[in-house]
Amino acid sequence: MVKKAPRRTAERILEVTLELFNRFGEPNVSTTLISAEMNISPGNLYYHYPAKDELINSLFDRYERSLSELLNASDGVRDVEDAWFFMHSLFELIWQYRFLYRDLNDLLSKNRRLETHFQWVLKNKTRSIKAMLDGMARSGALTIDSREVEATATSMVVVLTYWLSYEYVRDPRRALEPENAQLALLRGAHHVLNLLVPYLEQGQRMHLLGLVSAYSQPAA
Repeated sequence: MVKKAPRRTAERILEVTLELFNRFGEPNVSTTLISAEMNISPGNLYYHYPAKDELINSLFDRYERSLSELLNASDGVRDVEDAWFFMHSLFELIWQYRFLYRDLNDLLSKNRRLETHFQWVLKNKTRSIKAMLDGMARSGALTIDSREVEATATSMVVVLTYWLSYEYVRDPRRALEPENAQLALLRGAHHVLNLLVPYLEQGQRMHLLGLVSAYSQPAA
């Protein structure tokens, strides 16, 4: 039996760093803590990532690549069912890299690269949402005046971007714990899509309410 090659140290460092950033918040995690968590020397960590910003940038690069792939899927959204799945997928990715959103303003103030790239993230989220609205309009799932598309898409992106911050403020001690993830993501998807209610075709509106109701019920 062929043994699997051990994961490269650089990859393991990123995985551990992401876990610690998500658990404690990036400002509260030092490179000393990361090396101690991995049981490696600080010198070994610095060999792969000479500065903490390099860890942050590497994790952001991963997030950005995954986000780009996911946003491209907006072209295939045709109805509420598709939109629900698309939004939930976006929230799952945001949750996976939630430290970026939890500490967003602090990170942007300290990291010029993130400052410029997050502007790209917002633009591409907006572009993707507009593509979703266009697909749903063409399929008859919603009717929206072209003059309302930009503002509606922007409002959806604002909720999408700051939802986890809202969850954290609402319940700082528990909101970002893994056991609360599913409900937080479902609430986020619900409130983003709720912005479309005035434009949805009646059957689609009822379907959205049904999805929200079904997913909000506790497991038997």
